[in-house]
Amino acid sequence: MPDRPAEIRGFQPEGEQLGFQGPDQGFGIKIANTFRSKIHVSAAERADDALSGCLGIGLRRASLFSRAPVVHDFTVAFTAWGFLDEGPPADLVSLRVELFDGLAKIAHHYREARHLVDMVPEATLKMTPQQVAAAYPGRWRDLVGA
Repeated sequence: MPDRPAEIRGFQPEGEQLGFQGPDQGFGIKIANTFRSKIHVSAAERADDALSGCLGIGLRRASLFSRAPVVHDFTVAFTAWGFLDEGPPADLVSLRVELFDGLAKIAHHYREARHLVDMVPEATLKMTPQQVAAAYPGRWRDLVGA
């Protein structure tokens, strides 16, 4: 039972720009950073932006299952956006350059980060990492909601 004055009774509020709450989301930063040496970015991209954008997507996936983030949440995000592919489709890279630019500075780009996270279909987030890998790159537009 909630017994503290500021404790939320029931579920977290939902709505535009509120994000997706879940337990132990801070640990997601540590997990997402384990991908730093595995991701591939073009000359026009920054790894920190990729990490920040995929962090939000992974945290959203974890919240759909009402649990703390795990490595599979981020595997789905990085795979769907082609960051684990050494040669992703050129039009995907162009979209990434546009959508991920500056996301590492979340304080200045919160709205853009929310847009990126919200555009990935829930159907993608409910897929296993193996299902996402099987659909990528042929169906990358469906995976990311483009």
